This record gives sequence, structure tokens and C-alpha cells, in this order.
Amino acid sequence: MKPTDISAWKHDHTFGQSEKKTGERRTLIVIGITAVMMVIEIAAGIIYGSIALLADGIHMGSHATALVITAAAYIYARKQAGNQSYSFGTGKVNSLAGFSSAIVLGVFALTMVVESVERFINPVEISFNQAILVAVVGLVVNVVSALILNADDDHVHGDEEHHHHHHEDEEEHTDHNLRSAYLHVLADAVTSLTAIGALLGGKYLGWVWMDPVMGLVGAFLVSRWSLGLLKVTAKVLLDRQGPAHLREALRTGLEQREADRVSDLHVWQIGPGIYSALASVVSTDPLSPDQYKAQCQGKNQIVHLTVEVNKSE
Repeated sequence: MKPTDISAWKHDHTFGQSEKKTGERRTLIVIGITAVMMVIEIAAGIIYGSIALLADGIHMGSHATALVITAAAYIYARKQAGNQSYSFGTGKVNSLAGFSSAIVLGVFALTMVVESVERFINPVEISFNQAILVAVVGLVVNVVSALILNADDDHVHGDEEHHHHHHEDEEEHTDHNLRSAYLHVLADAVTSLTAIGALLGGKYLGWVWMDPVMGLVGAFLVSRWSLGLLKVTAKVLLDRQGPAHLREALRTGLEQREADRVSDLHVWQIGPGIYSALASVVSTDPLSPDQYKAQCQGKNQIVHLTVEVNKSE
């Protein structure tokens, strides 16, 4: 006979993804700042006939577009968190957006390389004063935006041991979507900073060659950030095994008795700092799956645990 009521055994798979993240609010603030600055620079460039202002405004617009992708990912993940067509919620939308933004960052770095090489081959006349002003304003805007996106809402880590533990766990707890937005504005800030150095060298020392050289330096830094973000987000999207310390803690919880052995264990990330796990336990005196799960209480990062129990002779 089939049970008539199984509601007590059902649970949702939102895992907190339906809640509004602080990163969403921060990103929207930065989009507003960037959009206003973009409009001002483009308008000023048209009114005053400044190609430098117009170009920087369009460049800022490209980063605003990337930030819109970040915000859209937050909103989509939150709105669709209860959608049952997602097996483990919408946490991976975060990493997918981060992966996509990393590709955009890579394209940005490649564009910087092409522009720098073009400047080497065909140097152009630079209006130093105007260009320096644009670069300084852009730097200020991007530093403010980076500070907003990188604000720490949690706590300050005081001791060295905590610093070490935080460094080990940083990758698994990272909001990849927010990280991608931060890297976009940081890339823009680095571009402005290197441009200021190159323009000052060109204006006062006659080192016109510094402009394309600093462009290549900036491209190198941005490409490294892009590759790093691609690496960590790809791990999540491809369901790479979770961190060793989490797997070991889970194994220890399941093997508390001499009779029990874990024959198979899979732990994979389904959102920032949260994991799903599937374990197969072989025992000469097996407990129920719920009893094994109870032994793993306190593993707060494991939000969905399935235990398969097998009896051995």
C-alpha cells in the first residue's frame, strides 16, 4: 500500500537562493554610478568635440553592460529559486554569470593588446592635459565602485590561523558573480592608473612609447584575472569534487562505528559556499539513512545529503 501523505518527507531546493543578496544591491549602485559617468563623458565628448572623452565614455559603457549581466543573474537566480526544473536550485547561475563575465574580461584584455600594438606601429598625437583629466576622473569613479563591490559585510579576521583558514576556504565561499563585477571595475581602474602613468611620462619626459607599453601591462593583469575567474567558475559548473576538508569531515561523520565504511562519496558545489553530497555506506550492521544523516549534523555547508546504505556479509 502506498503512503497517502508524503508531505513530511518533502523539502524545497532553494537553499537560500530566493533571498536578496548584498551583491545584488551593490551591483545596482555601481551600475547607476557607471551609467551616470558614461552619459556625462559621452555628452561632454560630443559637446566639446573631445575624442578622448567620447572614447572613455563608450569604454565605460562596455563595463556597464557587463555589470548589467551581473545584476540580471542575481535577479534571475532569486526569482527562479523555487523553479522545480532546477534540481538543486539556481545557485550555479552565480558561477555561470561569473564565467561569462570572465570571457568578456578576456576579450577586453585582447582588445587592449591590439590597441597597444597599433599604437606602437602607428603612434597618434595625444592631448595630454585632456587625456590625464579623463583618466583621473575614471580612476576615481572606478576606485569608489571597487570599494562598494568589495565591502566586507561579515567580519574582520584577526589572528594568523584564521587568516590561513580563510585563505583556504575563500574560493569555495566566493560569490563568483560579485567577484566578476569587482574585477571589471578593477580592470577599468588599472587601465586608468596605467594610462595616467604613461601620460605623465609622455607629457613631462617625452616618453610617448609608455602609452602602448602600459597598455600591454594592463592587458597582462586583466588576462590573469580573467583566467583565474574562468578556472574557479569552471570547477563549479563541471561539478568538480568539493574541498578535501569537507569530504573528510563527511566521511568521519558517516564512519563513526567500526561496522561502517564509506565506499563512494561525491560532494559538489551548488551555490556560493553550499554543497550537495551523495554517499554510499557499506556496513555489517547497517543503520537507517536518517541515522547516518544525523551523525553528520553540523556540516552546515552540506545542504542536501543523500545516503545509500548497503549490507555486507
